[in-house]
Amino acid sequence: MSQEPFPLDAEAIRELARLLEETGLAEIEVENAGRKLRVVRGQTSVTAFPLPQAAVHPPETIQETVVEGAVRSPMVGTAYLAGEPGAASFVKVGDEVAEGDTLLIVEAMKVMNPIRAPHGGTVTQILVSDGRPVEYGQVLMVIDPAHV
Repeated sequence: MSQEPFPLDAEAIRELARLLEETGLAEIEVENAGRKLRVVRGQTSVTAFPLPQAAVHPPETIQETVVEGAVRSPMVGTAYLAGEPGAASFVKVGDEVAEGDTLLIVEAMKVMNPIRAPHGGTVTQILVSDGRPVEYGQVLMVIDPAHV
């Protein structure tokens, strides 16, 4: 079964090449009546090889540590334990806090966000250092509600 030769339309190829240039695309393909015309700009030789796979753990093997009384960061940013450099920390281990008290500040995108106590209790752990980056969901402090 022989196919008819594909009629080349030089003007159509030039127009597709102009479109590539104008749009910054690397290639364009047009299909009409079962025939395809593909124009590729600046194609270089590429060698494909498999990438190493990262270790994938089934969801049931990944466990998030549950810490009772944990105060987690609601955002990515930089933690500050005091309101300004040289000032006393908002809280220290052993301090009693009430719900809504400021525990520390997380700076995100030049905005200082106070992190407030979600409940009253005793600060039993401070797990961040002043001026250090924190991640979303990272445990910042632990407040034991039993020691009110």
